[in-house]
Amino acid sequence: MEDVIAALVITMMLIPQSLAYALLAGLPPQLGLYASMLPLLAYALFGSSGPLSVGPFAITSIMTATALGSAFSTPELGTTLSNDQYIMGAAVLAAMSGGFLLAFGIFRLGFLTNFISFPVVTGFISASALVIASSQFGNILGIELDTSSFFNVLSSTFQNISELNTYTLMIGLSAFIFLFFFPKLLNLFIFKITQSRFLAETLSKTTPLLAMLVSILAVFFWDLSKQGIVVVGDIPAGLPSIALPDVQSMHWESATWKSLASSALLISIIGFVSSLSAAQSFAAKQRQRINPNQEAVALGMSNLTSGISGAFPVSASLSRSAVNFKAGAKTPAASGFTAIGIAISGLFLTPYLFYLPVATLAAMILVAVLSLFDFKAIQRTWEFNRKDFSALMVTMVVTLASGVEWGLISGVLLSIGLHLYRSSHPYVAILGRVPTTEHFRNVERYNVITHPEVVSFRIDASLYFANARFLEDKVNELVASHPDAKHLVLMCYSINDIDASALETLFEINQYLKDANMKFHLSEVKGPILDRLKRSNFLDQLSGNLYLSHYQAWTDLTGLPLKN
Repeated sequence: MEDVIAALVITMMLIPQSLAYALLAGLPPQLGLYASMLPLLAYALFGSSGPLSVGPFAITSIMTATALGSAFSTPELGTTLSNDQYIMGAAVLAAMSGGFLLAFGIFRLGFLTNFISFPVVTGFISASALVIASSQFGNILGIELDTSSFFNVLSSTFQNISELNTYTLMIGLSAFIFLFFFPKLLNLFIFKITQSRFLAETLSKTTPLLAMLVSILAVFFWDLSKQGIVVVGDIPAGLPSIALPDVQSMHWESATWKSLASSALLISIIGFVSSLSAAQSFAAKQRQRINPNQEAVALGMSNLTSGISGAFPVSASLSRSAVNFKAGAKTPAASGFTAIGIAISGLFLTPYLFYLPVATLAAMILVAVLSLFDFKAIQRTWEFNRKDFSALMVTMVVTLASGVEWGLISGVLLSIGLHLYRSSHPYVAILGRVPTTEHFRNVERYNVITHPEVVSFRIDASLYFANARFLEDKVNELVASHPDAKHLVLMCYSINDIDASALETLFEINQYLKDANMKFHLSEVKGPILDRLKRSNFLDQLSGNLYLSHYQAWTDLTGLPLKN
């Protein structure tokens, strides 16, 4: 029963959202409904998260529009909704995304998403929110705009602002104000009367349907379409036809296929990352466990069914999933019930949407993407780590200037670059013993005991080819700065792995210290690392000793008792 109630709430949210996100993708509105039927059933069969609401999502919709714009020549304004290339391209894009996601799940490739850091995701989603919002300026103002980039939208808006349609602006602005403020007021009013938080939140979610109804009636009774207000028009009633995309009739070039494939991969990655993070957060609240590979398979099947439905790529909506969770969804069956509700709407509701203003749908998109711009996360990143903040800002700027695909690519490359830089320049601490203890700490942070003949240091990273040269340079520096030293002790408890390049560096360090009349010692080596060192002859050639603890090395080499 809880799943049925949650499905009813989500259906009321998804009807207007599906139409709006189809508009955002530059596709006919009925494709939004199609993307909310079979994909939800597929997730109900293969998914594991009850609250997760799969279907049209703002980010994947704008990425779909960008992908189709890159793969095909941009059609003239007004022909987008009937362009066969776009419609077929969207279905192929969904099928490709489904294939990539299935590969993620079947071959356990979900780890690839770890290369997208949190700052990059935050920068990408925040910038995408601005791109999505700007893409609707033309629909709100009733003017033609250059939507090739965020800055081009702003420029063309200022250039064409004198041509705005006052009636369209009034409809769009009224809908935005209504959708932004009225749900909160309605929530407070109903809660005050009924003292039921669930009822108040449920009814407040119906405001998009109310906005649709009021705007349809306004256009119909006042005949506002004659004033230049663009309406949705005829939406075919019925269910989607199930068929593989007939790409042979399109005669696409190889460049088109490559463009669609690369875009599908990026859509898959972003969809999987956002969906998985939402599913895991809800699972934690329910004390359940989410299998990432199973979720990838479920999302893959959802996108494949969207493709054979003639729709476009889908993902989990964060806002709908949160509402689904609050409404009490317990199992993926809630998605199945939602699909049934959308199917009924597709059969009987579409004739009444003819006079729905496009400006109302644009207002819904604007309200929906407000929550995607995470200013607090941006501020936290700035305060915590400036390098991560630089990755965030580069991702944002490139996304705004060059589009969502290049923004994501640049962010991923920058994240990998920062990771390589950090791992190639790990933190190194020179150690001394804390008085009257067996603990060793950084000499720059604590009042510790040192010995002129013993240099102790710790490297906080695994050793591999990228930082092997750095370690060798650091040892040379330590030897040069401690002319009286006879022993160099490397504390190894932070070292979790050593590759062949690093092993060769250890050989070179050992020989270098021999030439300098110093001994090289290791302490607190972990078992797996010790096993690997034993498979080589490094321990046989080690000039010093292997110590179980750093304190043991200290007392053996200095002879200082604990009381000191």
